[in-house]
Amino acid sequence: MPGSPDSTAETSAERLVGQRRGKLHPAIARTREAVRTTLAELPQGTAVLVACSGGTDSLALAAATAFEAPKLGLRAGAVVVDHGLQADSAHVAETAAEQCRTLGLAPVDVRVVEVGSDGGPEGAARTARYDALRDAADELGADVVLLAHTRDDQAETVLLGLGRGSGARSLAGMASAVGRLRRPFLEVPRATTAAACIASGLRPWHDPHNDNPQYTRVRVRHEVLPVLEEALGPGVVEALARTAGLLRADADALDQLAADVAETALSRAEGQVRSDIGVLVEEPAAIRTRVLRQAALEAGCRATDLTAGHVASVDALVTDWRGQRWIDLPQGVRAIRKGGFIILGPDVTG
Repeated sequence: MPGSPDSTAETSAERLVGQRRGKLHPAIARTREAVRTTLAELPQGTAVLVACSGGTDSLALAAATAFEAPKLGLRAGAVVVDHGLQADSAHVAETAAEQCRTLGLAPVDVRVVEVGSDGGPEGAARTARYDALRDAADELGADVVLLAHTRDDQAETVLLGLGRGSGARSLAGMASAVGRLRRPFLEVPRATTAAACIASGLRPWHDPHNDNPQYTRVRVRHEVLPVLEEALGPGVVEALARTAGLLRADADALDQLAADVAETALSRAEGQVRSDIGVLVEEPAAIRTRVLRQAALEAGCRATDLTAGHVASVDALVTDWRGQRWIDLPQGVRAIRKGGFIILGPDVTG
């Protein structure tokens, strides 16, 4: 789970700090530059919120934002999400909030959330967190929410996508900007955020979940990436993050082409989505499956539950029709071939 460094990052950070004392440390300069680049496009007076857990990455982001935002004429606050998953979570959240206030961020809002069970522990916590960030932004009038994911987090995300057998969109990792969300540190190593905190005298919180092998991301961080670095040599993290950027450009282009096809291929009525087989069958698989995925989402499937396998089964109704009855999809959505269309919805029958 992103937010705090592992021991390797801390050791690297200590070495970085030891290299430059008595002047602005390069790690602080780099975090500030990353934030400045992200915020520079915003109009003066824009309200910005930093999502801060109190961990190394988000605390470095809070410090850099507190420094850069006023220089650009922006208003900068913070939101701390208390997931309630540990006995001292309220204390941890308040400590993070107080550090944000000390840095000069205002307002600083603490949000207590209830983590459900859908999507597993990591997915449920993520859903609760993003819901809280959205609500805080709405209530506080913030136009932008800054997240502290680093280059290391991006590399881990790519590996997780590979392990799931995901397509290009998943392997493209996290976007630097989507909606109100911005991720200034996607090209910044975790060791740099740790070094920035040490050089600034900040006191990050270390989330014990970041060492718990129960979580898939933790196993990737502590077990998989070190093995890859040993086998392939240094630079694996950078290469994975670079791959994500290249795939994102490709995926964006394909998504735009698919959106254009969807304008013709899809129609909606009475809670159902109809996909025109005659249009879809002429398209390459990369476009066709994107359109069908969009149709499934519009019909009621959740993106987190809709797998590539589901989409492939629906695609078979177009390209490998053998009289299949229907395909059951998440959230009770069903896909069936009828009268030259693939019809998707919760109440579809043959």
